[in-house]
Amino acid sequence: MESDMPNSLFQQYSRLVYEQCGINLHEGKKALLQARLNKRLRITGIASYKEYFHIITSGANPGEFLNFLDSISTNLTYFFREVQHFEFMNRVGLPELIEEKRKERDTRIRIWSAGCSTGEEPYSLAMCVLAGLPDNVKWDFKILATDISTRVLETANRGVYSQEKVKKVPPALRQAHFLKVGGTEGNPEFQVAPHVKRLITFYRLNLKDPYPFKGPFDFIFCRNVMIYFDKKTQEELVNKMAGFLGPGGYFCVGHSESLTGLAHKLSYVQPAIYRY
Repeated sequence: MESDMPNSLFQQYSRLVYEQCGINLHEGKKALLQARLNKRLRITGIASYKEYFHIITSGANPGEFLNFLDSISTNLTYFFREVQHFEFMNRVGLPELIEEKRKERDTRIRIWSAGCSTGEEPYSLAMCVLAGLPDNVKWDFKILATDISTRVLETANRGVYSQEKVKKVPPALRQAHFLKVGGTEGNPEFQVAPHVKRLITFYRLNLKDPYPFKGPFDFIFCRNVMIYFDKKTQEELVNKMAGFLGPGGYFCVGHSESLTGLAHKLSYVQPAIYRY
């Protein structure tokens, strides 16, 4: 493997990633990019960073360009991550939404998990909402879950997780919404039950591209995604996504993120939660 990438080539990669998906690969990310590229060079047998750049930008191998985007996106996630959002939904957001929907005789509930990674977030949202919905009404409840990475979407669609992964799911929810399936070497795995899976549509989406849906959404979760973008891109994306919220809809970002300093039409509710 190559040991170092010339700065001029790093700038070309950085510009490509920014133009294609808005992710800001600053100088501090050079070592990370090299490590991820080394893996692709080993798998493909391509000899150098320069040759790899030519292949993914020539249009000759669009599949490898998707593999490249997959390799640079970071996908740390787990069930009920940043639990404050789920507590807010249980305590305030969902009861309030249900009350409003009852007044309007509206049974439609829509949530968008943008940057859904391997599926833990949308499945957590589904379990959270199912626990709070009154069962005397037939609700039209659906979740759209999107990510730029085809690799993580395959895992999300499969909906099978290790015992370690599901530890953060409260026992009652784990019992109600997962099926224990055989794992390897005596380690059981847990599959999301069909009644939960059918609520969620997984879809590959680059947040910079036009959105092929109309909304409106009652909640948009875009958590730990904004940190990869510069301020200009953050502002563009927040306003673009907020346009898909229904009146009074909630927009949630990660707890390490904030919309401070961005021009937008959302109102602050509490840390990491905003309202349209």
